[in-house]
Amino acid sequence: MTQQLTLENQQATVETFNQHLNLSIPQIEKLLTLSSSELPEQEAFQTELGNLDISLLRETLPTAKSVLQNQLPAFYNWLQQELDIKRVPNSPNHTTTWVANFLNNQESIQHLVELHCPVPPASLELAIPRLVSLFDQVEDPQIRQHWQSAVALLCLVLAADAREQLRNN
Repeated sequence: MTQQLTLENQQATVETFNQHLNLSIPQIEKLLTLSSSELPEQEAFQTELGNLDISLLRETLPTAKSVLQNQLPAFYNWLQQELDIKRVPNSPNHTTTWVANFLNNQESIQHLVELHCPVPPASLELAIPRLVSLFDQVEDPQIRQHWQSAVALLCLVLAADAREQLRNN
């Protein structure tokens, strides 16, 4: 049953990426076979990164911070209670600060991967669709879509790293 659950989690993750990124399922599956250091160098990833309207994301950072401050506590609780993840931030401030710093070129994707290494790969796969959906409540469709794409793109690297961990174990 655990293997079946993992496959379902992986499928849900791929579907989330397909929904929020301009990538086909075969492209996503290929990217997920790469390491977290190889993936960001891929043309498809770079194209997705280039498609993000960074100025819109920076301009709407207060909206994103509000969403994260309101939604992350319940998400963190779910991670602890349902997924039994031990190391969960005690407030949304860490995540909101990281996102702001990333948009201002003060954080790296590799650091994001390092921060999430302790999360079991199956749990990470299960959490990605839920994390991206935190922005479902944003009323403006353009802002909602851009933030969901940005979060999905960052999570793509985390999922690649999780799958690499599974392959290596």
